[in-house]
Amino acid sequence: MAGLAMSALAAPAPLFQSSLAAARFSPVAGPAVSFRTQACGLRCWIAAKLKLHKALKRHGWQVHRKLEVRGDGKIPDCLEVASLTKKTTGNAQAADESGGETTKTSSPTLHSSTDEKNSILLGMINQCEADPPLPKEDVMFDHFDDRPESAPSLCIAVIGATGELARTKVFPALFALYYSGFLPQNVAIFGYSRKALADEDLRSMIEANLTCRVDHHENCEDKLNEFLKRTYYIDAGHDNKDGMVNLNSKMAQIEGTHASNRIFYLAVPQEALLDVALPLADSAQTMHGWNRIIIEKPFGFTSLSSQRVTQSLLSRFEEKQIYRIDHLLGKDLIENLTVLRFSNLVFEPLWSRTYIRNVQVIFSEETATETQGRYFGNYGIIRDIVHSHILQTIALFAMEPPVSLDGEDIRDEKVKVLRSIRKVDFEDVVLGQLKDTSEVDRYTKSMTPTYFAAAMYIDNARWDGVPFLIKTGMGLMKNRAEIRIQFRHVPGNIYRERFGHDIDLDTNELVLRDLPEEAILLKVNNKVPGLGLQLDASELNLLYRDRYDVEVPDSYEHLLLDVLDGDNHLFMRSDELAAAWNVLAPIIHEIDQNRVAPELYEAGDKGPINAYYLAAKHGVRWDDDW
Repeated sequence: MAGLAMSALAAPAPLFQSSLAAARFSPVAGPAVSFRTQACGLRCWIAAKLKLHKALKRHGWQVHRKLEVRGDGKIPDCLEVASLTKKTTGNAQAADESGGETTKTSSPTLHSSTDEKNSILLGMINQCEADPPLPKEDVMFDHFDDRPESAPSLCIAVIGATGELARTKVFPALFALYYSGFLPQNVAIFGYSRKALADEDLRSMIEANLTCRVDHHENCEDKLNEFLKRTYYIDAGHDNKDGMVNLNSKMAQIEGTHASNRIFYLAVPQEALLDVALPLADSAQTMHGWNRIIIEKPFGFTSLSSQRVTQSLLSRFEEKQIYRIDHLLGKDLIENLTVLRFSNLVFEPLWSRTYIRNVQVIFSEETATETQGRYFGNYGIIRDIVHSHILQTIALFAMEPPVSLDGEDIRDEKVKVLRSIRKVDFEDVVLGQLKDTSEVDRYTKSMTPTYFAAAMYIDNARWDGVPFLIKTGMGLMKNRAEIRIQFRHVPGNIYRERFGHDIDLDTNELVLRDLPEEAILLKVNNKVPGLGLQLDASELNLLYRDRYDVEVPDSYEHLLLDVLDGDNHLFMRSDELAAAWNVLAPIIHEIDQNRVAPELYEAGDKGPINAYYLAAKHGVRWDDDW
């Protein structure tokens, strides 16, 4: 009888303290009421826990703080849900501080009676500490049970999981980050596609492309197995609306009651982008953390189509949720642009029209166009490479010092550069196309350019009159990615005659190179050792392979880690996207309107000869190495 009385006393009623007082004076009869009393106590205990769950969603973080002040810092098992609320609130605060984001929903605010409610909750805690905890529910994904209470869950969905991009780039990059400890231990990876597959089918499909770091193979097999166990497949079916509901349900099963963040990588063609993104926005976003979506280039076919896609995305997502990814911007060459300039006094004062004569941005690939994917024949080199990679490189190179390293501050400066680019004269454009071969015939039957060269000018105080020459193409003689800065001649150079008639030999150059091997090269004039006075242009070389004995991560790893950290400075904002289209739209219109035929060139060649005439017209000499 005494035990039943204690059970009734310990079982909290929905009205908390008032109910507890009533229970204290409730008559407890003989054995006939024993089962009824126990059932009532259990029912009241469950009802109170459910109400407490709702209350903690509003005020649990303050209860947790009072528990820590109380000294033990431990939450009773029956109130372990308090950790959820603390994490959810903490994640929301952290998201605000780090540029994170949540969905476009309003969050409940605390009422003025918070302290009073917290005292009630603490009273509830004191009562339930005496109760034995209920057994935990069985969880479908049992390897998430050991998840640290302080760590929020992270779900990453790869939309278009069976495509080549996802299999060869996205999943390997995710595994590399997981292996190196950059993903949380409780991460879950979802592959989403319309093919009828099981989890094991997806795991087998991607396993062949997953490799561990060369410089540390410890526990590689164990890490690989752990990663694959955390990888699941979602059959999208024939309707993405139902597919996204299914994806959300599976994610929710793993997340349980924990705070949750979600990343969606949309590895789909541009024509399918909105068909995936809009149902995703409506049905697959979490309400207990941030949501971020990654969109692959090219970003639209025309300025108008790009604007429509942007408007549709912004109607469902906030700008800070959208990450427009270009893997070429994940190279160390690009990240080093601002480091080299803003952290070295030897370069910062020279970064202007006063000392720089011209800037060359060069990107070439040996690979023929057939490996670039089925879209290349329609989009071509201008929409694929120039619109994002080349113009973003120029913007990062030429921008004014940002207020801080915050992504929005850097993007503010980049967009100013793009808006300052003068309208390109079509006479300063060279188009090229690979000659038809059996390998590339299906892509080159149209007049889509596979090569593009142009001279651009930035009309602002820093760069007025400095030509920015760009040259990019496919199927050329070598893989090359570099930025070449040529400085002005020394005024009244007394050693000029020692160089002979070629005045360009005394031009100082700074070369930032990613391919064929990563390096920083500075060309200076130097006396050749020996008798007499003979000068030579020598390079001060910093070869990364000699200086840094480390394996260079893939650019997808770099950019995915940026998305995880909320660092968006290498991703195009909507106004940057529009500004880039403003630069290229007149060129594309001229090509389409007048059916301009590109100059043909052989595979493995240097490209169209007219590119050399273009450089000479603007007083520039291309490097002879290609």
